[in-house]
Amino acid sequence: MKNFLHLLFACSALTVFSITSNAQTIKISAEVRPRFEYRHGYKTLFPDGASPASYISQRTRLTGFFAGKTFKAYVSIQNVRVWGDVNQLNIADKNGVMIHEAWGQILFNDVFSLKLGRQEIIYDDHRIFGNVGWTQQARSHDVAMLKITPNENHFIDVSLAYNATKESLYREMYDLKNYKAFQTVYYHGKFGKSGLSILFLNNGLPYDSDPDTTVYKEKISYSQTFGGRYTLNGGTVKLNAAAYYQGGKNKARTSLSAYYLGGDVSLHVIKNFSFGFGFEVLSGTNSKDKGVSGEKDRSFSPFYGTNHKFNGLMDYFYVGNHFGNVGLVDLYVPLKLKIVNKFTLTFTPHTFSSAATYSIKDPVSGIWTDYSKGLGTELDFTIAWPVVKGVILAAGYSQMFATSTMQALKYPDNPSGEFNTNTNNWGWIMVTFKPTLYSKEPTK
Repeated sequence: MKNFLHLLFACSALTVFSITSNAQTIKISAEVRPRFEYRHGYKTLFPDGASPASYISQRTRLTGFFAGKTFKAYVSIQNVRVWGDVNQLNIADKNGVMIHEAWGQILFNDVFSLKLGRQEIIYDDHRIFGNVGWTQQARSHDVAMLKITPNENHFIDVSLAYNATKESLYREMYDLKNYKAFQTVYYHGKFGKSGLSILFLNNGLPYDSDPDTTVYKEKISYSQTFGGRYTLNGGTVKLNAAAYYQGGKNKARTSLSAYYLGGDVSLHVIKNFSFGFGFEVLSGTNSKDKGVSGEKDRSFSPFYGTNHKFNGLMDYFYVGNHFGNVGLVDLYVPLKLKIVNKFTLTFTPHTFSSAATYSIKDPVSGIWTDYSKGLGTELDFTIAWPVVKGVILAAGYSQMFATSTMQALKYPDNPSGEFNTNTNNWGWIMVTFKPTLYSKEPTK
């Protein structure tokens, strides 16, 4: 009840303020998004003797946006819950109310502005930076961003972030699973039907530089990600191509040399139907080389992307897993059909293989066993239906047909377990309500 009153107060305050403001844009909106999931092999192969999981999660958001002549401001307050995760007569929610976004933007002139605070960062197709909107909590960053917009076809973002766990009188260990600091430069330009993006990310992860376990001496290990993306929107033919390289050092201070290649083409020659072909290659490290002195880390990391969007919807790769591993090669064929401008059906089969060789070392004999690179095939089905304005019903079903290499990769302590022969599937149904509670444009 207390959290609800906080939300109601914030909404009321914004509404009262808007009544007295005639030269500004103000919008107050909400989102309610419950989702049912059935998990029987989601993220990893389903083990023998286990029972499938099913639950309903929900994201609830209240957002307020203000834009004037000299500055903008945005606040997004949210609660994430699982139905039934607290008692009915509870006095507090398990996760409570959290700030997803809270930023202000100073508009110096038509070209330069400075955006400060917690904010989503979304670039291109979400591969390196995305908001991870599928997860109910989503991702945002505490960052200062200088925005340079010389005209409507070109812009540059220069971002700085520096994290700490709390206010303190001296440096304390930063033990959260975040970056300690990063600096980015991002450019995007439109050239007719083509688009070009260039990204540089200097990503800093904290580590303890003192071998004495009783002393913590924090330093930052930096890696550099550099690359770009080209897009072509030709009407009947759409094309995307991207390439990135990672150098520097990882958190373990191992030299890093990794790469990413991706591309897809889609054909729109039939009304309301498209099909195409796509691929992704994320380089990996051979198991025999991992941790060996003098060997480089060759595993590419899509650090802050919306990884659920890529490499199959069952999240077997790079969604809290598979980082620093043997990499991935993903070949997929996206098919999309829109029926009577209402229902949108998609079917995307994926074929997965490792980019490097996966091996397991016998602890007794010391002999390595190499596995084939094939990991399996995943089939993804989704449907979306805009029921009425502001309400979308979506559902999906996915099935994984994994190989024995996937078994060894996901269960290295039980490589012969044959969980890959079990049924591994996942289904979900989600309803999204996005009402606009109040909207006001400047008075002319």
